[in-house]
Amino acid sequence: MNTLIAPSILSSDFGKIYETIEMINKSEADWIHCDVMDGRFVPNITFGFPILSAVKRVAKKPLDVHLMIVEPEKYISDFKKAGAEILTVHLEACSHLHRTVYAIKESGMSAGVAINPHTSIELLNEVIRDIDLVCLMSVNPGFGGQKFIENTFSKIDRLKNMILNHHSKAKIEIDGGVDFSNAAKLISTGADVLVAGNTVFSHKDPVAAIAQLKNSSAHTITN
Repeated sequence: MNTLIAPSILSSDFGKIYETIEMINKSEADWIHCDVMDGRFVPNITFGFPILSAVKRVAKKPLDVHLMIVEPEKYISDFKKAGAEILTVHLEACSHLHRTVYAIKESGMSAGVAINPHTSIELLNEVIRDIDLVCLMSVNPGFGGQKFIENTFSKIDRLKNMILNHHSKAKIEIDGGVDFSNAAKLISTGADVLVAGNTVFSHKDPVAAIAQLKNSSAHTITN
């Protein structure tokens, strides 16, 4: 399977949000990654339904919405209405994860589950066959621009084995610290989707940066 690239608009200039989405539309990106934070599950606050709806009006790529919020089950239908096509909730935020996953799927969205760096992948055993995506946080959630946690490679390897052993179709998404120095290794270890924020939006040519990540050539582009 070709690697999917999901630029994270959290790292973009929100004063030029429409231009950003048009750039992503024209690029080789596959999804648009939208981080929703509530200031409770994580210390930061980002954006909600009005911004997401505005992005959806312009976007030609699926919205990959990552909820870093408490009680995400309360807002599933609202995120569907706002334009989410992939909706990811944190395992750590869900008391009834199986119920939440099925509510997402019944709403017509793909269901993802994210886990923090300290969380064991073994906790996904009971839902791995039911979900469409596992988002491995490779930094501690809440802020962009953090350093990649090297233990992520080991987690990818173990998660890939779990997916195969359970005959799951779940994709593995890596979120946090993805750059040109680790993209190729992430892909070769088993990642299916790379979320990239600063790597794309701090580059002088974001379209070229996306293309480079898409083609998993980690060492041939200059910043």
